[in-house]
Amino acid sequence: MTPLDLAVAAGQVPPQASQQALGYPALFVLVALGALVPVIPTGALVSSAAVVAFHHQVLPFGVLLVVGVAALAAFAGDVALYWLGQRGVRSRNGSRWLVRLRGRATPERLEQAQTKLDEHGVLVLVVSRLLPAGRIPVMLASLLAELPLGRFARGDAAACLAWAVTYGLIGIVGGSLFPEPWKGVALAVALTLLISAGPALWRRIRAPRPAGSA
Repeated sequence: MTPLDLAVAAGQVPPQASQQALGYPALFVLVALGALVPVIPTGALVSSAAVVAFHHQVLPFGVLLVVGVAALAAFAGDVALYWLGQRGVRSRNGSRWLVRLRGRATPERLEQAQTKLDEHGVLVLVVSRLLPAGRIPVMLASLLAELPLGRFARGDAAACLAWAVTYGLIGIVGGSLFPEPWKGVALAVALTLLISAGPALWRRIRAPRPAGSA
């Protein structure tokens, strides 16, 4: 039994505080893993955590803590992934991390990212973090341009903060519209999934149809 459990049992720390103490490390781990392996819906996680903080913690400190933890975790995951990618670029035989990065970016999107990186520098990192499926092509373009890790980290820090604030605001909107936290979480998750799927749906709509199709 941990000291925190003993404090809860003795009534010195409410159970809600115990859940919060466990929730922030879990949020950090999941967001950092989502940056490394982008199959975890990190935006939905941050928005949902912001909804819970909006309802159960003192405003605005709870939401600010969620945003801070999420931004730090995203930054840690991005820097770790970039460092692993740099090892692959410098290695004669490459690395599985670099191969995975290449597999997540189409040649067209990579070319666009390289052009924008040449024109706007690390400012593109901020925009790419906010655009669905925009982070990996820009990160790969930065690797191929041999952007130093320190310069990438400086640009990525602002990008991760802007990303965490954006999804934290989505959580605040969901939490303010409904008195029940689960409804706010459902709305926040729906909004984040819509944001993620929107560009792909738009590209599919705008794609030219074969001749003779209905």
